Amino acid sequence: MKRFLALLATCATVLGLTALTGPQAAAAAGCRVDYTVSGQWQGGFQAGVRITNLGAPLSGWTLGFTMPDAGQKVVQGWNATWSQSGATVTAAAADWNRALATGSTVDVGFTGSFTGANPRPTAFTLNGVACTGSVEEPPPAPDDGTPVGINGQLHVCGVNLCNQYGRPVQLRGMSTHGIQWFSRCYNTASLDALAKDWRSDLLRIAMYVQENGYETDPAGFTGRVNSLVDMAEARGMYAVIDFHTLTPGDPNFNLDRAKTFFASVAARNADKKNVIYEIANEPNGVSWAAVKSYAERVIPVIRAADPDAVVIVGTRGWSSLGVSDGSNENEVVDNPVNATNIMYAFHFYAASHKDNYRAAVSRAASRLPLFVSEFGTVSATGGGAVDRASSTAWLDLLDQLKISYANWTYSDADEGSAAFRPGTCGGADYSGSGVLTESGALLKSRISTPDDFPTS
Repeated sequence: MKRFLALLATCATVLGLTALTGPQAAAAAGCRVDYTVSGQWQGGFQAGVRITNLGAPLSGWTLGFTMPDAGQKVVQGWNATWSQSGATVTAAAADWNRALATGSTVDVGFTGSFTGANPRPTAFTLNGVACTGSVEEPPPAPDDGTPVGINGQLHVCGVNLCNQYGRPVQLRGMSTHGIQWFSRCYNTASLDALAKDWRSDLLRIAMYVQENGYETDPAGFTGRVNSLVDMAEARGMYAVIDFHTLTPGDPNFNLDRAKTFFASVAARNADKKNVIYEIANEPNGVSWAAVKSYAERVIPVIRAADPDAVVIVGTRGWSSLGVSDGSNENEVVDNPVNATNIMYAFHFYAASHKDNYRAAVSRAASRLPLFVSEFGTVSATGGGAVDRASSTAWLDLLDQLKISYANWTYSDADEGSAAFRPGTCGGADYSGSGVLTESGALLKSRISTPDDFPTS
């Protein structure tokens, strides 16, 4: 059901096993740097670095700092070109994040090794200027009015997704495209727009496993996913971590990779309230029994570290409850996954999947907890014209049934399903009518309507 673009981009980053909170490193009259160790293990660690430009706009930038201990080394970095000579570390802007307007931020990071102590750097420079400025940006408070602030830890109750008050809720949001191709679309400006202007409840993070994805750099992609989870959390949005299996369609092909990946991200994010795990994007060419077997081997890995989070299980026929393979929801109803606090994925593309698919969802919604973790307003290829009538019928049905959804795709891909016109990403505007496609304008108009989250 998916489409590919042979584009090149950079993504990467690292394995974080525990969340450590530390003091923020000071940054400059022209800049500020916040340095956070987000995971540490025997001989290794992961660090995130947020750069805030407090001076004139920059068309290019290089961050510099000195490792305070001789045993500390950068192993692999992301969102910048990293190098180290002796104790001196530099991180130069990537092509897609070179422009840094006054007041804007960019998030970079790296995995490192250490042999002695692991103290934090305290002196940073940006283009040779010492970063000593300060900006107050407190994390969201529990009652901050954001989706996570209101609803807290989610759970499945009956056939519904429920909030901390035990009341059914519907989350509405957007999915990334493949982060190996469209990393430039997921930055401070775009996620601020998604949270504040689009009023999105969630960000689905589509991490392809094949297609130049996770299998090429497990540590780097794990780190990039964790970084986006943090960015969603900082804005009060839920994050769906999508293990985006597509080709081959049998998720058991990636069973060992899934266990490794989910053991890492579940351990690292276990204390967060905003994380939902989607363990297999679109199983295809495989039986429901095989998908169920995979789920029953991966879910215990997540539960060992994170017993409370909701898990989404993909279904047969490109997550169509088997409908695209000539079956229906009964195969899941009659043989459910042996696990609790789970939901079943349903995907559709409005121009290709119409009344018979909507009928299946209507029937299944009273028997199974469903989550539409991906859908498009166009054809199943990801291209073609927006089918407004079918899209509206689908969205009205999901609203009526309180089924949560993420739209494909919050990107500027050159295809009909993209929310933005080509060339939008890397700029500052992710909300104006001039940058939105027909699909983007339709989804923004639906998502930005006020939520009605019950609190009693």
